[in-house]
This record gives sequence, C-alpha cells and structure tokens, in this order.
Amino acid sequence: MSDVLKELSEILKERKQADPSSSYVASLYDKGLDTILKKVGEESAETIIAAKDGNAEQIIYETADLWFHTLVMLVDQGIDPQDVLKELERRFGLSGIEEKASRKK
Repeated sequence: MSDVLKELSEILKERKQADPSSSYVASLYDKGLDTILKKVGEESAETIIAAKDGNAEQIIYETADLWFHTLVMLVDQGIDPQDVLKELERRFGLSGIEEKASRKK
C-alpha cells in the first residue's frame, strides 16, 4: 500500500513546479494553503455523507478524494507522507487510551 502513496507523493512534489494552467495540483499549490484546506474540508464532508448513505462505492470514491487532497496538503507543508505512515506504525499495538495519554505529557 505504501508504494502507491510514495509514488503519488513524488508526483505531487513534481507538480509544485508545474504550470498551474496545465495541472490541477499545480493550480491548488498556486492558489495557496487556504484553497488546499478548503478542498480537504470539502472532501471530508463528502466522505461523511457517503458513509451516512452507506454506499460502499461512493465511500471508496470520496475517501480516495480525501486522501488525495490530504496528500496535497502534506506535500504543500513540506511533510513527507511517509512520516504519517511512520507515526501510524509507532501507534500500532498501542491502545487508543495509551496513545492519547502519551500526547498529554
């Protein structure tokens, strides 16, 4: 699974240098963080609605959009998506209660 995320993040990094008129992702970067965050919020809401409707195909589609725009946000902020995967690995095997308690320190 991480191979797809790695390949996509590399493409997203390349798009930072692309002409905004020729690339959707480049146009998001050109418009700035607020536009990117609005897309993340929009896709999040659409994912929630799809889940409430219970249509698996729509849930998958909207979750893909949400993940995509979240990756755009991470790359915009100079964060390698692999760092998020490392954080998930760190949490693996921890109970949610333990993990939340560790953040309060």
